[in-house]
Amino acid sequence: MPMPPHNRRASRVAAAALGAAGLIALAAAPAAFGDEAAPELVVGGIEPVSGVKPGSSFDLRATVANKGTGAAEKVWVSYAVTRGLDFAEVPSNCRTQQVRPYDEMPERWTAVCAFDQAVEPGTVYTPEKPLRVEVLDRALNDELRVNVWDVDPGSDENGTEPVQGTAPAVKLVAGQAGGEGSTRVVDVPVTSVNTADYQVTGAALKGSVGDTVTMKVKFINAGPAWVRPREGDRSVSVMITPPAGTSVVKRGQFCRAEGKTYICGMRSLNEGGQETYTFELKIDKRVTNAKGQVTLSTEARPFDPDKANDKADITLDVTGGEPTGSTGGSTGGSTGGSTGGSAGVSGGSAGGSSTAGDDGTTTHGGSLAESGSSTLPITAAAAAAVATGAGMLLVVRRRRAQNPN
Repeated sequence: MPMPPHNRRASRVAAAALGAAGLIALAAAPAAFGDEAAPELVVGGIEPVSGVKPGSSFDLRATVANKGTGAAEKVWVSYAVTRGLDFAEVPSNCRTQQVRPYDEMPERWTAVCAFDQAVEPGTVYTPEKPLRVEVLDRALNDELRVNVWDVDPGSDENGTEPVQGTAPAVKLVAGQAGGEGSTRVVDVPVTSVNTADYQVTGAALKGSVGDTVTMKVKFINAGPAWVRPREGDRSVSVMITPPAGTSVVKRGQFCRAEGKTYICGMRSLNEGGQETYTFELKIDKRVTNAKGQVTLSTEARPFDPDKANDKADITLDVTGGEPTGSTGGSTGGSTGGSTGGSAGVSGGSAGGSSTAGDDGTTTHGGSLAESGSSTLPITAAAAAAVATGAGMLLVVRRRRAQNPN
């Protein structure tokens, strides 16, 4: 809410100038200040509003009373509503502002009405015409605040340029005693009949073993209502579990790890608002049918009846893979396969087919180019085979010459 202008630097200078002597003087004469008649303004007559529907409106009735010992020569009544509500037919003695969210205060609309008339002690006053409040399409759980001042509260520096109302000015009308409030500021809830649809979207990832891929998943409030968490409400969270076979290199903003799952928050629950969580994942190995998930936490959300879009899959398509080191048979059937195996070349011939290893990764038989191996071992093995065959042929010929029969 708007607060009276306050110059902190001036206050510090004044306090320093006052010094010890000034403090002693103030302490010695409290009665002089206590005897001065002063107003004590309070507001009342404001009740919670519930069951209103978007597109409707209601009248805001309030009372102003003075419980002090002196009259207030002039009063200001300020009204503030959260972003699901707005003012209609603002009197010309009132000025309005749209105030951006700050200091954990939500976005709101304010109207400050000046009443240039005295408010006497012991008398209850009511604006001759109540302020009308509109219920917008995005209304759900809103709040209304009414405050009374005996000085001009000024404009909020975080708001838009104040706009003066155009409807006829209103006055305060004195009534009978009773019905007055007890505080100078009152907050009441305004509950509308409306819904908000929370949704999450998943991702489809693709890459090779060893690659780092970007995963983006989203939270969306598809509306039509905005959601203002009330005191005591559990905050909604987005829970993200990356696919098996991956490791998180960089996690998304507003996310913390709890085991293999990341719990993520969001900056806004406004209608149409969304949060994108960007992760960097490294593909460590291929896991058959690997699938992650993004889902909403399970706190009660009676305003969100559609639960079908509260979760989504994160799929992962892995291409390629590191060799597992197993000795698969050759599809060529050549003697070079067994000879090559004894020479330390695994996987059979270069034309061998791909086979799945025990951990779900894929081994490419004979694909030496992928591992950076040279073709020289194969050449040496082939030469050894040729030399061995030639030696055996020479032995057979000598035996035949010695035993012609």
